[in-house]
Amino acid sequence: MGQFHQAPHIYVGEVHLKVRELDRSVLFYEDIVGLQVLERSDDRAVLTANGTTPLVTLLQPADIIPLAEGYSGLFHFALLLPERGDLAVFLRHLMQTDYRFGAGDHIVSEALYITDPDGNGIEIYWDRPSSEWSWDNGLVEMATLQLDAKGILAESDAPWSGLPSGTIMGHIHLHVGNLKQAERFYLDGLSFKTVSYYPQAAFMSTGAYHHHIAINTWQGVGAPTPPKNMVGLNRYTLVYPNDAIRQSAIRQLEQSGVSVTEELDGYILSDSAGNQIQLVI
Repeated sequence: MGQFHQAPHIYVGEVHLKVRELDRSVLFYEDIVGLQVLERSDDRAVLTANGTTPLVTLLQPADIIPLAEGYSGLFHFALLLPERGDLAVFLRHLMQTDYRFGAGDHIVSEALYITDPDGNGIEIYWDRPSSEWSWDNGLVEMATLQLDAKGILAESDAPWSGLPSGTIMGHIHLHVGNLKQAERFYLDGLSFKTVSYYPQAAFMSTGAYHHHIAINTWQGVGAPTPPKNMVGLNRYTLVYPNDAIRQSAIRQLEQSGVSVTEELDGYILSDSAGNQIQLVI
């Protein structure tokens, strides 16, 4: 783990989510997900697994409205665990707390799925060694199979104490309105490569990872951008290895007509579906 989430690759670093009740959400992310509060104010909380690196930032806008279906936006963000035994500990924790979850074996990984109190999707997973992944003509084999829960649980009987410090942001999966248009945005504008397809979905990465970014039209072809004050994704960060490579991406984006705004801590833009991205180093 980790080789696909460091230089020279481009990868997702952090997600910023809009929630309705910050106190309730913080409690969920601490008690159920197992993250720790790094920073906190009346309307914002920054969460971490290792005590220093932000992974999830929660925001409570004053005029927040509930999440609604039929829009582009977040399908889920995915936290990557170091070992299969860590997934065993998290699975047992969900079972003991009786928190509802889904599960799937994706051949390249094994994953558990939950939603936060506002309906934001979360995946917790671990990767099988990349040497075991199967590639054919530039595409990696993935599927959704039944999870071997018994086999996972046998990996560890360690007590739950939150997510391990080595947990990182593994990938993000987004709803879009036009699959081909969004795919071209990430391929041409941000230099990702498509590495797998599902029905109405595409999976993209750098450095031959199984995916750093996934997109789908499962909320409907033509799904519009959500209202700015609706629960869901506020933005996510893409981490670049250095400013030269980031500036090259910005030039590509601007040449294709994408508006890029400089901020103190990065550059902000939106993909073709209105999902906001922050380019950082």
